Amino acid sequence: MVVQGQRRVSARIQEKQEEKQRLVKRRMELLGDVVKGGAGNEKGNNVYSRKKRKSAVDSEKKDDSKNEEEQDEVPAQTTSSAAAGDELPNGSVVNVAEKSDTARVKETLRLFNKHYLQFVQEEEKRCAKPTVNRKASKSKSKKAKAKKEEPQEDAKAKAKRPDLKAVSKMMLNNETLFSEKRIGDIPGIKVGYQFYSRCEMVAVGFHSHWLNGIDYMGASYSKGKYNNYKFPIATAIVLSGMYEDDLDNAEDVVYTGQGGHNLTGNKRQSRDQVLARGNLALKNCVEQSVPVRVIRGHKSSSSYTKKVYTYDGLYKVIQYWAEKGISGFTVFKFRLRRLEGQPILTTNQVFFTHGRVPQSVSEIRGLACEDITGGQENFPIPATNMVDDPPVAPTDFLYCKSLQVAQNIKLPTNVVGCNCKGECVDPRTCACAKLNGSDFPYVHRDGGRLVEPKDVVFECGPNCGCGPGCVNRTSQQGLKYRLEVFRTPKKGWAVRSWDFIPAGAPVCEYIGVLKRTEDVDVSENDNNYIFDIDCLQTMKGLDGRERRLRDVSIPTIDCLDRPEDQRSECLPEFCIDAGTTGNIARFINHSCEPNLFVQCVLSLHHDIKFARVVLFAADNIPPLQELTYDYGYVLDSVCGPDGKVKKMACFCGAADCRTRLF
Repeated sequence: MVVQGQRRVSARIQEKQEEKQRLVKRRMELLGDVVKGGAGNEKGNNVYSRKKRKSAVDSEKKDDSKNEEEQDEVPAQTTSSAAAGDELPNGSVVNVAEKSDTARVKETLRLFNKHYLQFVQEEEKRCAKPTVNRKASKSKSKKAKAKKEEPQEDAKAKAKRPDLKAVSKMMLNNETLFSEKRIGDIPGIKVGYQFYSRCEMVAVGFHSHWLNGIDYMGASYSKGKYNNYKFPIATAIVLSGMYEDDLDNAEDVVYTGQGGHNLTGNKRQSRDQVLARGNLALKNCVEQSVPVRVIRGHKSSSSYTKKVYTYDGLYKVIQYWAEKGISGFTVFKFRLRRLEGQPILTTNQVFFTHGRVPQSVSEIRGLACEDITGGQENFPIPATNMVDDPPVAPTDFLYCKSLQVAQNIKLPTNVVGCNCKGECVDPRTCACAKLNGSDFPYVHRDGGRLVEPKDVVFECGPNCGCGPGCVNRTSQQGLKYRLEVFRTPKKGWAVRSWDFIPAGAPVCEYIGVLKRTEDVDVSENDNNYIFDIDCLQTMKGLDGRERRLRDVSIPTIDCLDRPEDQRSECLPEFCIDAGTTGNIARFINHSCEPNLFVQCVLSLHHDIKFARVVLFAADNIPPLQELTYDYGYVLDSVCGPDGKVKKMACFCGAADCRTRLF
């Protein structure tokens, strides 16, 4: 079944949808909740959501020290991203009360990642200036350059903590979540949740300080619902191995209080601790039976802080005492015991850098095929099947890692590239950077990450002077993560990664046969792998799509300049058919709360009608989490060959699942 009904939208219906979209945008502006990221940015908090045009779904068988800073402030609560009763362009009514806490946490962390990557981008540009300046001053002698520029380069190379800048910006803009401290669990964050920096915990209100080990409520909380408590009261602690006197036995913990630490990283005490601030807050928890959240930090090479922090549940502080520590100074000790009835403690069972990832083929359970790619990709992609007995592998398709082009389509070949040599460095002189709004869309960190979604990303191509290692070729470098295709009971085949994937990293391209949409046979009900190339529609905001950054230089496009009453004629002319020929992307399922987003990319040419379709990580994705993106169907828009509306249930399992895929 091919989704013809979704493509053909009348001008009258489209005008009504656009009017609804304008009303929603106006309400969001009045609430002051539109993200002010850059010129032309019209996005709300959910910066990664996007409407896509896939024809149908696979329906097969249907830190770390505890210093003594005061934490007594109560920041203002953040505003909501939509007004109650707002009607969205697709006709559904959504308000903040209906949005799940899980979704709100995810949106807040996506906003943090966006700010973080923007500051990383600024830092990389700052550090690159000495190199650019040296290249521009060839007439100077080598001695003069050594005297004047090398010290400058050393100064430029100092880290500026983009994570701290990001969370500071969110606090300044009132963009943090649950900024008022609370006792007990934080909505939307379950036991086992992983953070990849202390600043992420600050952004969602899980732990309010990026450095302190003990988070607590001060006297300012004595009014309101906590007026019966004696303050200060501890709300959360971080166990990360920074104190030599800590003793962690998983369910039972002996925690060393804060203070007296020399902050050099050798874990030794340098002076006596005092019963004040966080230490006093933990003592008050003993006397008032107040539980605290316990977060454990583990070493992780994939995290930019080199640690991953896991929420291990609520613990009761049952005892405290003072004693001479290993270094001879007085320290306060607090014994904590995990409360019963909580989800199983994962710290004892999971290696956080690898998850439960097999280390060899022999460890793979339900192995149906060792490599569905036949050796074409950078890594083998195994297929596992714990549903069928005996396990069967995916069949009836030919794996292909590069886009195939139908015979009646001719791609443009006259694109002009940049004149950079080796690698593109200076956005002021790089022609490709100018097409991206006079900046590079990627940062170098973690092998290349997209700062934020755009209408279209212009990458360097075959006619550019730079080499294959250029940061502006990030999505062209093949698979970087070990992926697995696995069988699910209700959704058919699915995809997950054995590696941690950072937000903004390219995961894979949607590969198949490039065709004209009019050449797709609507009677082929078994072909559920058609992906319309809808870059034009996204730019125009058609069919309720969320419009993205417009800081790119788009060649003349007649469709974008058409009058309002002719916009419905601006339809996807081309699609990618992965029914019989495709790559790993054909197996990725839909989710109403996806962890991937679709980005149109131009590299071989500059014709957006033939843009490459690339899937990027919308979140920091831990190992073994299923990879998903939003197929973007408008409800009751999918019609079969008989012209009747088709309906299909959604099994994504998201907290905000709308229950129907289309």
